Amino acid sequence: METFDIVIIGGGPAGLAAAITAGKSNQSVLLIEREARLGGILKQCIHDGFGLIRYQEKLSGPEYAALEIEALRNTSVKVKTLSFVTDIEQEEIGFSITLVTRNGIEKLVTHELILATGCRERTAKQVAIHGTNPGGVLTAGSAQYYMNILGQMPTRKCVILGSGDIGLIMARRITLEGGTVIGVYELKNQPSGLTRNLIQCLDDFNIPLYLSTTITRVFGADRLIAVEVSRVDELMQPIKGSEQIIECDALILSVGLIPENEMAEMIDVPLNPETKGPFVDQTFETLLPHVYSCGNSLYVSDVADFVSETGEIAARSAMDSKIGARNLIEIIHNSTIASSIPSHLDLNKPLNHVIIYFRSRECKNKQVLSLIIDGRAVFSKKFKQVRPPEMERLLLDLSKYEISKSLELRLEDES
Repeated sequence: METFDIVIIGGGPAGLAAAITAGKSNQSVLLIEREARLGGILKQCIHDGFGLIRYQEKLSGPEYAALEIEALRNTSVKVKTLSFVTDIEQEEIGFSITLVTRNGIEKLVTHELILATGCRERTAKQVAIHGTNPGGVLTAGSAQYYMNILGQMPTRKCVILGSGDIGLIMARRITLEGGTVIGVYELKNQPSGLTRNLIQCLDDFNIPLYLSTTITRVFGADRLIAVEVSRVDELMQPIKGSEQIIECDALILSVGLIPENEMAEMIDVPLNPETKGPFVDQTFETLLPHVYSCGNSLYVSDVADFVSETGEIAARSAMDSKIGARNLIEIIHNSTIASSIPSHLDLNKPLNHVIIYFRSRECKNKQVLSLIIDGRAVFSKKFKQVRPPEMERLLLDLSKYEISKSLELRLEDES
């Protein structure tokens, strides 16, 4: 069996960034990708908006991926594509990994393991919609793949359920290709996508957005012919009598993303119910030592640049990993914050460059985020507005504080 110092699973933006960073060392590094080409979801995201932070320019997804892949070529990292991980087991010397590749079944061993497996879309089966099971019901990512990779138009007249960013982007894409988007329907009373996508994808193309509205039924045998749309109440339950039938040939779902963590579960990595990704410290090491999680498998992000950043941090930690005791304290937050990363702080690791990501639970104006250490408020930052779809990022130097018991994030109204 081959033995590596670091193995990275997943060749999307997080995995690429981790591989590039680890490849700058003199350690042996392997990057495993199940598809034929590296890049992950970036390959089909032909819209721009990538790289504003990482490269200080506006790039499309394929352009962003191409720059990362070119940087990877200048390293000694070994890459295996069309390789599927079927099993991971913890051993005394690290982790043994079983792969199915073009050469058959292979096994290898690694001391450090970085999971960059990305996320998947919620499907129609995970959304409570009554009716038949016709063709034409597909996720926004699938519609994007048909159009941008296969060059096929999946619809001429559609409705979109959910106002997530992929759904908004596909509303614009379908319109540009001559299709009609009757409307985007959002169950919640607030849109789920970034403000810039709401403006550039819906407002600029006169595509209506209907809040507190959902799809309750689909109609059709072989192909979708119509959907039933209903208003919902404050408890998000359909309001009887508000039903409306809309004729269409496709229903595109943009109803959320779920981190892919089947491989983490293979080795019993504890998962955070808030984020659906692993519990991690400030270096993105999970509660299982020598296993790291980064990118959308850790925490679904709305900015690819942040995804790459987590890959870099995880790789630097894996490169410098030492056997020793960890001193973990939990990072808690008040109810105004929906979720935050990292979930723990390791006091035995560097504290001078700690990045915290968080999302608010609701849309609120004039908020103050406070950092409470051992009961003392040591830091605060004001926000004009916070929105659940938009992840906030803080860079903190915690080395100047004495921390012994607790660390809390509080998001409160500005007094």
